[in-house]
Amino acid sequence: MKEWTENHVKETLPQRMKSGHKGTYGTGLLLAGSKDMPGAALLSGLGAMRSGIGRLVIGTEEEVIPYVVPVLPESTYLRNGLKKAADGEVKTTEYKAIAAGPGLEPNEETEKAVQHLLQGDCPIILDAGALSERSYEMRKSPVILTPHPGEFARITGIEVAELQENRLHFASHWAKKIGAAIVLKGNGTVTAFPDGSAWTNPTGNSALAKGGTGDTLTGMMLGMLCCHKDWKHAVLNAVYLHGACADRWTENRSAHTMLAHELTDLLPEVWKEKEQRD
Repeated sequence: MKEWTENHVKETLPQRMKSGHKGTYGTGLLLAGSKDMPGAALLSGLGAMRSGIGRLVIGTEEEVIPYVVPVLPESTYLRNGLKKAADGEVKTTEYKAIAAGPGLEPNEETEKAVQHLLQGDCPIILDAGALSERSYEMRKSPVILTPHPGEFARITGIEVAELQENRLHFASHWAKKIGAAIVLKGNGTVTAFPDGSAWTNPTGNSALAKGGTGDTLTGMMLGMLCCHKDWKHAVLNAVYLHGACADRWTENRSAHTMLAHELTDLLPEVWKEKEQRD
């Protein structure tokens, strides 16, 4: 069992080039949010915009957009993006990375959208409603799944109690079996890759046991995929910094009280501390 440590983070976080522009860091597409869960688009969008992305496009229902714009005016929008993806109208070549799932229902429209996105040739993160029983072995570009134990059980058939007894084993086994990286969330998050490598995460605490924190992680991962050269480092660093923000919160505040959006309030300071000094 290997642990992704602070030293790993410091060695692999990307530098922001002085000559860089938004095109340098790429455009990311985020399919998130619905009428009943508009906050998922905002939380994941905040995570992405705080995590190095050049430009963010949020594909969400038209009714959701007015809720997000006042808090996140930096993003652009693809109206009714899930339907457009399901209808094959999204040009995946325009994006450096894609994330889908926060605030979406695991229904036929979501499945059609995911299948269309998978035909593209950029890294894709699948979370929440975009998680389903599939194989990704034929896809050349990375697929990253971000299930909590209940979602892992839904897509694999493994009982939660059995999973929790041997999280590293099951995450590694299924990552190799289906050809996708698996970020199995929870105490000591496990990130397993299809090549057989796997890492445990030392950061995080019970402050993360609250709705919306997973949406934030998905967004952070999307942003980091756009600014990291190595996609595995992007995934591992997103998990580490997400947990480190929760650790920072509990230094002088109760774990009961943190809200998901406050993770991205803490991220700038936490990230800066991990950057290599010249």
